[in-house]
Amino acid sequence: MTTSQASLVLTRAFEGETMIKTKFAIIVLAIVCGFVGAAGNSAAETKLLQESDLEYLGAFRVPQGDFGSPEYSGFNYGGTALTYNPHNNSLFLVGHAWYQLAAEISIPPIVNSTNLADLKTAAVLQPFVDITEGNRSNIGEGGAAVDTSGVPIGGFMVWGDKLVGTVYGYYDAAYVVKLSHFTSGLDLSATGDFQGMYRVGEAPGTPNPAFVDGYMTEIPPEWQSRFGGPALTGNCCLSIISRTSLGPAASVFDPTKLGSDDPVPATPLVGYPIDHPTLGTYGDQRPDVLYNGSMVIQGMVFPRGSRSVLFFGRRGTGDFCYGEGKSDPALDNIHCDPDYPEVLCCYDPVDSSKGGHAYPYVYQVIAYDALDLVSVKMGEKQMWEILPYGMWELNFPFADDNARILGAAYDPSTQRIYLSQDGGDKPGCCGHLPLIQVYHVNTAPVSRRVPLQGQNLLLLTE
Repeated sequence: MTTSQASLVLTRAFEGETMIKTKFAIIVLAIVCGFVGAAGNSAAETKLLQESDLEYLGAFRVPQGDFGSPEYSGFNYGGTALTYNPHNNSLFLVGHAWYQLAAEISIPPIVNSTNLADLKTAAVLQPFVDITEGNRSNIGEGGAAVDTSGVPIGGFMVWGDKLVGTVYGYYDAAYVVKLSHFTSGLDLSATGDFQGMYRVGEAPGTPNPAFVDGYMTEIPPEWQSRFGGPALTGNCCLSIISRTSLGPAASVFDPTKLGSDDPVPATPLVGYPIDHPTLGTYGDQRPDVLYNGSMVIQGMVFPRGSRSVLFFGRRGTGDFCYGEGKSDPALDNIHCDPDYPEVLCCYDPVDSSKGGHAYPYVYQVIAYDALDLVSVKMGEKQMWEILPYGMWELNFPFADDNARILGAAYDPSTQRIYLSQDGGDKPGCCGHLPLIQVYHVNTAPVSRRVPLQGQNLLLLTE
């Protein structure tokens, strides 16, 4: 049956019928003609998101001050590990980077304004606590404590009545990190409910915990059978590049197996080991490459009703330089510090740290087609062979020159994405608070082609 013949049959079958009967006739005709769609293809036929599908709604502020103990248990220089809590319509996040304490905040009305004073401020629902109950550094073999120049919390995810978290070694030059995940209750004041640390994935599939010990997100229900699990966990672009992914990484895992399976199985879907630098190398200077040492990825979202997996972070758009950031352009790319003659100075007026620099920086979204990730799950491709289909810049009204997105949270009931913008709010002399930026994901149905006896018939989804 050709497309024109199918259209004629549809027209004759539906003349004089009500809309309800019309819809029923479409279903019957599809079955009679051998329409094979439905359950198996419904996920694949969902929308591939584009830049225009992220609608900016506005932002809100987090409160100033200390909330909990010890001193400086506030949001200043914090904002990582953001996740949505559907039980309270709220957000969990980590505060000051030195202390790595967790708190819960409300979501106030969202305001779209270029005047910071117009924005509403969240309330603290649960003050800061050490959610790991003193176990944050216990990620060595057998749960041994490690010293990696810091052990930050990499991500949170609410899973049922638990808060799942990850921890990573900041500078794991000795490859001592072996464990990564933990669980706790949603009541931050409760003690004794911490469980962990757990091993997720194993070599060769997971080359190193640095591929899985950061951001997490739920896989939409319509995709879980194809992916072989309910959630994704990943990380990217950490120090000691030989242990981490040179670009976004994500693996499938089941959070309910934390504490029962050792290791918890993890199926890699995307990731770029150092011997497969598909997106670029650490010191890459080519203008058309996606990755170099200035990339940071700290959030991942898989919106329901779409076939897009989105990674949120930052990237430098200038010439790459490894060394210490300096505000004087005359010092760029030269040996300027006699105390460290082997280290270059790099022009970077917003980041004086030692590391990769490529000023100026942009807030960035990197989009992957879920079907490409499924092809890796099915063994048709290697995780480093797939490429993103989109890369978009985000332009916040209160942009910071040292552009960084510290976390991403997703509410499927409202199709909202919450992004934690580093230093978007700088009150007083020394304030450095995150702003929570809010987007709506447009997953409205689009026209698609449905197979009908080997032909393509254009139908509109509902």
